[in-house]
Amino acid sequence: MPTPNKAASVAELKDAFQSSNAAVLTEYRGLTVAQLKTLRRSLGENAQYAVVKNTLTKIAANEAGITALDEHFAGPTAVAFVTGDPVESAKALRDFAKENPNLIIKAGVLDGKALSADDIKKLADLESREVLLSKLAGAFKGKQSQTASLLQALPSKFVRTAEALRVKLAEQGGAE
Repeated sequence: MPTPNKAASVAELKDAFQSSNAAVLTEYRGLTVAQLKTLRRSLGENAQYAVVKNTLTKIAANEAGITALDEHFAGPTAVAFVTGDPVESAKALRDFAKENPNLIIKAGVLDGKALSADDIKKLADLESREVLLSKLAGAFKGKQSQTASLLQALPSKFVRTAEALRVKLAEQGGAE
């Protein structure tokens, strides 16, 4: 029979899984409290990093419809619940793990899809959302410029072609 505290913890974790864009499971064995505090700060306001109990978190994830992480609930586990840009959080975790090899990225979930540790590293290698959007806007602007140039060139080319045809017809008419 679950205690009220455990039931409340499961409900809170379930809500965190459901309200986040992504969740990343990590192993933090060997990190100090000060290092964990630094990690939380590096994640910023877009993510909440919580040390969790495996059994309760597994139950909460399953209740939230996430079963792909079940095998990763072993050993000391902490979860980064990402509510902002997942790329920024993945970068913060990757960079922190480079400086602190005791932080091990186990797996994660992004918009309901399971991610391996390698997938999370690939996500961290992406450019930020703002950079990708500006590149996309630049590409659209470039295509618009090309289209405008083409459309501007068409009437003048049409006029030249029509003039050449008129001259050719006049010559043929005069030759008869």
